[in-house]
Formats: sequence, structure tokens, C-alpha cells
Amino acid sequence: MRLARRQAQLAVLALCGALGASSLTGCETTQEKAAAHQAESEQILKARAKRQQQKKHHGKHQKEKR
Repeated sequence: MRLARRQAQLAVLALCGALGASSLTGCETTQEKAAAHQAESEQILKARAKRQQQKKHHGKHQKEKR
């Protein structure tokens, strides 16, 4: 009886450990996705700023020609 109870406790402990480890892995994956999304957003903002700067420069150049 004691051996069966001990084995059940160990099985529950192993299951809890596995669930804990998988939840930490899931968080890491979420953090990686967030970091990738943030990097993509930064690239988009940089490209937008570059386009706006080119428009400003191009517009200024057009006005001088007139």
C-alpha cells in the first residue's frame, strides 16, 4: 500500500514538473514572438521615417526648380 502511494506521489510530482517546464517554454516562445514583432515594427517605423525624409527633400527640391 505504501509503495503504491509513494509511486502515485512521484507520478504527480513528475507531472507537475513537466507542466511547469512546458509553461516556461511557452512563455519563452511568446517572448520570442514579441521580440520578433517589435523588431519588425521598428523596421517599419525606420522605413517610414526614411520615406518621409525623402518626400521632404524631394518636395523641397521641386519647389526650388520652379
